[in-house]
Amino acid sequence: QVQFVESGGGLVQSGGSLRLSCAASGDMFSIYMMGWYRQAPGKERELVAEINKFGVTNYATSVKGRFTISRDNAKKTLYLQMNSLKPNDTAVYYCKGPGPWGQGTQVTVSS
Repeated sequence: QVQFVESGGGLVQSGGSLRLSCAASGDMFSIYMMGWYRQAPGKERELVAEINKFGVTNYATSVKGRFTISRDNAKKTLYLQMNSLKPNDTAVYYCKGPGPWGQGTQVTVSS
């Protein structure tokens, strides 16, 4: 069963940047549709960005122009570069492909 492990979260000031990483197990990563999701306290989990096996991307309106999703198939790793962070970006961030949800990584943006 494929598994995903997120890392790179932390505490950052408003306007700052973070890069999240998601390491995948198995040998089929290159063909997966992959996405980053987030869940803020008291809110439902929402899609942040996704990327298909051809590198075509899609973003939530709230992050468009600030976040960039990318993948390195050789390293079996998914990335999320987050710039111009805002306090309402505070959430637990998860990567998702075929398989169960991982533990996520906490991102906290202070004002």
